[in-house]
Amino acid sequence: MTYTTRTFVKMRTILCILILFMPVSVWLQTMQIGVLRNQKTTKIEIKVVRGSYKVIGDDFTAAELEAGQSIVLETNTKNRVRTTMKGQVLGNFNKVIIRGTLKGDILELKSISPSAKVCEYHGDLVVTNPLSDLKLINHVSMEHYLSGVVECEGGTGHTETYYMVQAIMSRTYALKYIDKHKNDGFQLCDQVHCQAYHHRQMRTPLINQAVTQTDGMVMVDEKNRLIDAFFYANCGGETCDASHVWNTSIPYLKPFKDTFCIKTAQARWSKKIPKQDWVNFLVNNYDYPIYDSVYREKIFHFVQENRLAFFHGPELGIPLRDIRHEFKLKSTFFSCYEHEDHVILEGFGYGHGVGLCQEGAMEMARRGYHFTQILRYYFPGIIIRVLEKSDYFQHVEKSPEDF
Repeated sequence: MTYTTRTFVKMRTILCILILFMPVSVWLQTMQIGVLRNQKTTKIEIKVVRGSYKVIGDDFTAAELEAGQSIVLETNTKNRVRTTMKGQVLGNFNKVIIRGTLKGDILELKSISPSAKVCEYHGDLVVTNPLSDLKLINHVSMEHYLSGVVECEGGTGHTETYYMVQAIMSRTYALKYIDKHKNDGFQLCDQVHCQAYHHRQMRTPLINQAVTQTDGMVMVDEKNRLIDAFFYANCGGETCDASHVWNTSIPYLKPFKDTFCIKTAQARWSKKIPKQDWVNFLVNNYDYPIYDSVYREKIFHFVQENRLAFFHGPELGIPLRDIRHEFKLKSTFFSCYEHEDHVILEGFGYGHGVGLCQEGAMEMARRGYHFTQILRYYFPGIIIRVLEKSDYFQHVEKSPEDF
């Protein structure tokens, strides 16, 4: 056997081993999403909306559910999941898997304790009781997950082009941060620090089409790395440098003027804050030099013609993001002045301002811009490409245990 032949055989063997041990969820693009993470659920009713499901308690099938039928899951004192159907106890299990038989199966989740809004999800559900409250993990296809995210993050009533933009951003973000909750036993959660995923797509069928038409599309940088696809509601006329928010500069997240969003409802805002609260925060937390005559005059007067990172310059060390957090402001892009016993803040935009301005992108879509033009406008220098199955080797680590 020649050296070249031996090398080929060796490489083929390595590839076969990689494929053999590759997680099923990667090939099938199945996501594991922690849901109802904003509450400690101890009792929940799960109802089949569409299709049929098997209820698997540990190692055996405890029940089968058809459309309209439901079960109740609740915690018990031994960190197991008490499972009942029509008042009859099916058992107390370490893990309950509610597995659908068809791709389009839908479950309804109705939290009983605490009482919460009913929500629906495609796919399957895995339930455990590790810390005296139910951990609920939705095993769902990437397609159905993205459709739910796009509706929750993008809202209803927009153009297909905008939904294509949102789908590509959400897919990019999901794959880049797919192991964010690895230590929790799932990949991403349903809260905004991952991406909002509070229910399946329910009101805007156009979103499904947008997700399908952009299947596999993501944004990468010049080194073929998935980018940070950040977005927010409104930039107020100027985007923000990433370093102002996360202390790190990113080439495709530099500030620039954006006129597409300046006439929307969220483009401007104002807030009134008691003077004493304003002074106490700045003096007590940052030693603002209130007794210096020059700075004393400035404490109630601040002007931002362009986005800044600090209140009256970096020498005072007062990040505008901290002021935003303390007083629950819509953005860091504000100016202020005094009026009687208050400080009046006049601001622009809604959100951190880094990346894509959603209302700006919506306006661009209405004006007929192509989805690639919109994405490259807000993320200059990026490349839009379609991931093949092999590309997941570069971006996805081993997923949580499949069931």
